[in-house]
Amino acid sequence: MFRSLRRALCAVAAALLLPLGAQTAQTAQAAEAAAGAGYWHTSGRQILDEAGQSVRVAGINWFGFETGNYVVHGLWSRDYKSMIDQMKSLGYNTIRIPFSDDIFKSGTVPNSIDFSSGKNADLQGLNSLQILDKIVSYAGQDGLKVILDRHRPDAGGQSALWYTSAVPESTWIANLRALATRYLGKNTVVGIDIHNEPHDPACWGCGDTTRDWRLAAQRAGNAILAVNPELLIFVEGVQTYNGVSGWWGGNLMGVADYPVQLNVANRVVYSAHDYATSVAQQSWFSDPSFPANMPGIWDKYWGYIFKQNIAPVWVGEFGTTLQASVDQRWLAALVDYLRPTSTYGSDSFHWTFWSWNPNSGDTGGILKDDWQTVDTVKDGYLASVKAPGFPAGGGSDPGDPGDPGGGTAACTAAYTVSSDWGGGFNAEVKVTNTGTTAISSWKVTWTFSGSQKVTSMWNASYTQSGST
Repeated sequence: MFRSLRRALCAVAAALLLPLGAQTAQTAQAAEAAAGAGYWHTSGRQILDEAGQSVRVAGINWFGFETGNYVVHGLWSRDYKSMIDQMKSLGYNTIRIPFSDDIFKSGTVPNSIDFSSGKNADLQGLNSLQILDKIVSYAGQDGLKVILDRHRPDAGGQSALWYTSAVPESTWIANLRALATRYLGKNTVVGIDIHNEPHDPACWGCGDTTRDWRLAAQRAGNAILAVNPELLIFVEGVQTYNGVSGWWGGNLMGVADYPVQLNVANRVVYSAHDYATSVAQQSWFSDPSFPANMPGIWDKYWGYIFKQNIAPVWVGEFGTTLQASVDQRWLAALVDYLRPTSTYGSDSFHWTFWSWNPNSGDTGGILKDDWQTVDTVKDGYLASVKAPGFPAGGGSDPGDPGDPGGGTAACTAAYTVSSDWGGGFNAEVKVTNTGTTAISSWKVTWTFSGSQKVTSMWNASYTQSGST
């Protein structure tokens, strides 16, 4: 997988079974990957960091703030920091956090948080926005980025349009501006997904200001950028364009004729949602050529934006219970479609999987119902499109034969435990090229102090003999 290593930082994550009393601590020095630093901007199909390096969003949705709990779910089981650590250890680099406008109301009180045994102790007494601050801050400490998602106008449910009689457009925009102000200068929050899944009667480019989502996105985007011109504006599609319907928020066909134009250049990222049969049936699932027909479907609805170098494309939601064979083939095809290819260099689609939560009724999650155990089958589908670091493509070309001009070959390895839940733990090994030439192959060896066993590994292959 990493046949050539050029001053790149490669991360290998492992889940390990920890016997009682085993020691997890190891000592090592780890270099920090600089890619992904600061605020981000766009250039054609790419998202670039503050230094102009290409970055890839390879993330996860963690929902709950948009529900009647008014906070991310799972805090009734675990400490929020351990979950963020686990996300990082699995190779996710971004968290999409849905919210509703209810969290801006003074009377909103988050609930269903376990404060026993020291869990979530620093969240006690805080309101929803203050807890969001804590999550954003810790994610940033872990090197993750956050995309905030206006998922619903209130905890009661989603809305087809960006406004309702109870939550008018003025409230929507005021709350988006409040978020932009709240995180001004805090570049862990790289952008805002301004409204989740617009659908019929929402239109794109029809000119009716009460229904034209593209015009509303421009109004909201400009309002946000007036507060913080550094933020990315994530704009989802609609359901129907020119009589052609698709997933809610998943139809971006209108971008070709009516692109979103903001007052600050290089800030628009288009976002599509795509699902399997566990969410709903679509005509393409019963096509005799399925799944070979799917790349053409994705090209039509949103992939062309990336392929024609119009703007970056982020699949903000996709997921499945993986129970049906058709869903398994769909996910394999979609991951293959999202994977960087030589056609586009290191450029790639961006994504956040739905969801981290196991309590998503029609998809399930990366975590199983105990809110701790990883569904390694589901997570395994995503392994090839996770970013080893923030650089798109994860470093140099795997086919690169190395530097023929000589130089010094040297590398270091660092082993760190990222989370520990008593019955097991997650650890990460980072291999850094510290020399002046590419390394054509590498292997890391370490010996546990007890009888720990590797149960799962991401981004590398492994063997274990005894404690080594």
